[in-house]
Amino acid sequence: MNHYEPCVIKSFKHNGHIHRLWRQNWVVPSEALTEQHREESIIVLINRQTPIEESDGKQWISRVPAVSFFLPGEWFNVVALLENSGVRYYCNVASPPYRYDGVLTYIDYDLDVIRTSDGNRHVVDQDEYEQHKQLYHYPQHVQNKVRQGLHALLGRMEKGQQPFHDEIAQRYYREWLECFGEEEL
Repeated sequence: MNHYEPCVIKSFKHNGHIHRLWRQNWVVPSEALTEQHREESIIVLINRQTPIEESDGKQWISRVPAVSFFLPGEWFNVVALLENSGVRYYCNVASPPYRYDGVLTYIDYDLDVIRTSDGNRHVVDQDEYEQHKQLYHYPQHVQNKVRQGLHALLGRMEKGQQPFHDEIAQRYYREWLECFGEEEL
């Protein structure tokens, strides 16, 4: 039987302040990952109705089940939102993930890419990136990494490469539900 470990996700801003905290996530065990995800050492987490805390202390509960993909060494992460209308991907341009002792952290660099279930994609929050680039004094090497991360993310999305496979995200979620003896909402 697969053992799903709990994990908290913490995102920070460049200045070290907390940006957002997802309190209840479950790491998909390596034996349950696809071969390609294992080969790329992708960290896959699942959550449903997880408590989320914003930097201002505001708390809310996620409404949509999510399967998150963190690729070591890549300057982005991908969240597959499992909506009734299909899978929508919300992607953060961010520092590579760091996972230690039940906590996964990364620095959020504002730029986001949304791919809707019909395949349309939108780069959003470019104005927020420009504001924070000035406010937090992003060094040139960080700006270069952010640009490279956005380019790599869009390339994977355009080519339909991992983790942009709806059926795999849905499978991970179904297997997690089965393991915990739960039903879909």
